[in-house]
Amino acid sequence: MAKPILPKGFGAPLGMYSHGMIAPGGELLVVAGQVGMTADGQVALGDVVAQTKRALENVRAVVEAGGATMRDVIRLQTFLTRADDISGFMKARGELFPEYFPDRVYPPNTLLVVSRLVRPELLVEIEAIAVRPRRATARRSRKPARRPRR
Repeated sequence: MAKPILPKGFGAPLGMYSHGMIAPGGELLVVAGQVGMTADGQVALGDVVAQTKRALENVRAVVEAGGATMRDVIRLQTFLTRADDISGFMKARGELFPEYFPDRVYPPNTLLVVSRLVRPELLVEIEAIAVRPRRATARRSRKPARRPRR
């Protein structure tokens, strides 16, 4: 499991994130930016809370399809199109994060406000990086034993 970093002289993070994260060995799972859109293309127009929840659920779906869990996420990056939506984003995160991160160890998150996303009705996009744990049952490649020299 990843471990949060709190450097000396730093205060606690201002929200639901860590200043840094140390991830155990494993495979990187990189999640492309996910938006607040359902599989059938539906978007909650003008509602950043609903779009954020859907984007986070989409991130979770990709993470789980890759063989990891949200607790394996070591970094999030969020793009909002309106600074006025920061509180709605925080509200949605506050509702979902206790389920995703029950131990209250949150991954680092960078929040950026951008002029727009690929489609104008989209208000939020969230990227993620997770470390998929090594499988205990994974077979390791073995080299044939060397014959002793005579």
